[in-house]
Amino acid sequence: MARDERGVGAQSEDFAAWYNEVVFKAGLVDRGPVKGTMVIRPYGYRLWEQLQSELDRRIKDTGHENAYFPLLIPESYLSREAEHVEGFSPELAVVTHAGGKELEEKLVVRPTSETIIGEMMAKWISSHRDLPLLLNQWANVVRWELRPRMFLRTTEFLWQEGHTAHADEADAYRETMLALDIYREVARDLAAIPVVPGEKTPGERFAGAVATFTIEGMMRDGRALQLGTSHYMGTNFATAFDIRYTSEAGRGELCHTTSWGMSTRMIGGIVMTHGDDKGLVFPPRLAPYQVVIVPITRGGNVAVEEAADELARRLRAAGVRTHVDGRPQLSPGFKFNEWEMRGVPIRLELGPRDLAAGTAMMVRRLGDDGKQATSIDSLPESMPGVLDEFQAFLLARATEFRDSHTRTVDSWEDFADAVSIGWAWALHCGTRTCEEDIKSITAATPRCIPLDGEPANGACVRCGVASAYGKRVIFGRAY
Repeated sequence: MARDERGVGAQSEDFAAWYNEVVFKAGLVDRGPVKGTMVIRPYGYRLWEQLQSELDRRIKDTGHENAYFPLLIPESYLSREAEHVEGFSPELAVVTHAGGKELEEKLVVRPTSETIIGEMMAKWISSHRDLPLLLNQWANVVRWELRPRMFLRTTEFLWQEGHTAHADEADAYRETMLALDIYREVARDLAAIPVVPGEKTPGERFAGAVATFTIEGMMRDGRALQLGTSHYMGTNFATAFDIRYTSEAGRGELCHTTSWGMSTRMIGGIVMTHGDDKGLVFPPRLAPYQVVIVPITRGGNVAVEEAADELARRLRAAGVRTHVDGRPQLSPGFKFNEWEMRGVPIRLELGPRDLAAGTAMMVRRLGDDGKQATSIDSLPESMPGVLDEFQAFLLARATEFRDSHTRTVDSWEDFADAVSIGWAWALHCGTRTCEEDIKSITAATPRCIPLDGEPANGACVRCGVASAYGKRVIFGRAY
């Protein structure tokens, strides 16, 4: 497999190997001692913190409150909603002993929190005045993973999970779509990933949900990645956990509930949407460091080092996340390569000649033909605009890639060709048997029924039965 001088494999030769190399070599993650677990290293965790803080602000701005619920859930809670427990059973980690004794009831390590939050909602809700109840939790969850891949599928991962209760279906649906829109905004405006929002087919729904909605992004190998989901639960969990309220008319009514989540999988999505053969490429709005300053000195140059520190101070005061790489044991060339591989949007090189001229050499991670001499004094004022331009460039680049790898198809031959390199928009009968047949032949699954899809009817691309949704469905191979 071809490698550049930093040892990162070419995407075109083996995308999976490239991904695995870059997340480790860039210092995002390491393997945990238990199979399928990961250690998120400081550089990767800074990225998660940026995403978390921005998403948390948006969730709170819409009236939700953060809470925390226990990691251990009584096994009987999961069994109350039959479809839910059936969907999660293969992934459960179960505690059978504690304190040196066998437990009377097994405890499940949280795979998701619908059941334990449903139990609490039943205690906290009694009147229509208690609704809507809008909760969010930042937590870790455990789903036993047989084929782990860092950030994408690990036994333990971090996420937020929103859980809400409403008086009626209409209000719960509004909440479901509000959460989906928050996710779309975060993916597009922060991660620079042009996602498609849509509804999952019945065969792809969350276990126990009436309807599941998703945002789907295309990675640079043409595969789809589900980056966030929002579920309308109807009264399924309200029935199982007796979540009721007294209406204004004095009648006892079941609540309608929702749940929705976004996880550390987003980090994998950012890596695979923007990275290239040189390594990571981070969108400025989420990058751990937006700018890295590399002082160029031989044997130490106090004036250059002090100027780099002062420039960093001024950039930070302007709201730019800035790091000075002053490691004396490493050459400037090594640092250039390392920060390029680690995806920093802007690099500033500052040497004695630059300092004498009152300039720094600015290098963009992508989209620029070469170095650009820039006035040191102007950088604190101009850098936010430079970063915004880079953010817009990444979104446009990802959008062009997705659109050029997406085809509208009507024949099975065209469908198979399309999903071999990207996505197919195709008519679909909606049956699970047909979906399973398509997957067995092409490895493609229905990613979503796009919310903004144009009306379309006709024969299913695979079985010829009448299409079920009044619009085309996106199919693609997926992570």
